[in-house]
Amino acid sequence: MNAILGALEWFTRAQQWSGPDGIPARLLEHVWYSLLGFAITVLIALPAGLVLGHVRRGRLAGLTGFLVTSSANAARALPTLGLLILAVILTSAGDLVPILIPLVVLAVPAVLVNTYAGVRQVEPGLRDAAEGMGMRGPQVLLRVELPVAMPLILLGMRTAMIQIISTATIAAYVGLGGLGRYIVDGYARQDYDSMAGGAILVIVLAVATQFVFAGVSRLTVSPGVRARG
Repeated sequence: MNAILGALEWFTRAQQWSGPDGIPARLLEHVWYSLLGFAITVLIALPAGLVLGHVRRGRLAGLTGFLVTSSANAARALPTLGLLILAVILTSAGDLVPILIPLVVLAVPAVLVNTYAGVRQVEPGLRDAAEGMGMRGPQVLLRVELPVAMPLILLGMRTAMIQIISTATIAAYVGLGGLGRYIVDGYARQDYDSMAGGAILVIVLAVATQFVFAGVSRLTVSPGVRARG
């Protein structure tokens, strides 16, 4: 209870709402890291999941399922902080690269597996009907399989984005900004009000993300597909 009261008092301090260390500035930094990591994740995992899920014939279909599952499990097992330290040691491409590497590695499995599973679950009758209408492979994928798979794809994206938001706090370990600064710097100063305030902000941002994806789902998923789900 004392930690919560202290965090609430921390939010009322005028200096927390202005300057480069203020909440608005740190929140924008955190959102920027998260959106950039999420965009890279989607660019990698969404096309891969769509293509791999679309392959259905012969030994290649079984092989793709094995590869998707194995690679996703392997990526999830990697320690995020260890990846961050390794990225700092190996890369000199820019300040954001060390933080983006673990964020993307962490988030790719959720989008990849859900996209793959969403496409694979499309009923064969729907694909056969589309092919009977003269659609070719890419048309079947984009016009039939993708819309039906959209609920699972969005679920994977939502999971990935929440993971990224939560993990982006480690940016503070490599001298970057974001909401993690309140937690890391607060720990160094034994300022528990700052630590609790930073944690609350991360939680609020993650909850807000849930509502954003709920709205996106309503706009992009057809009522018929939602009813089937």
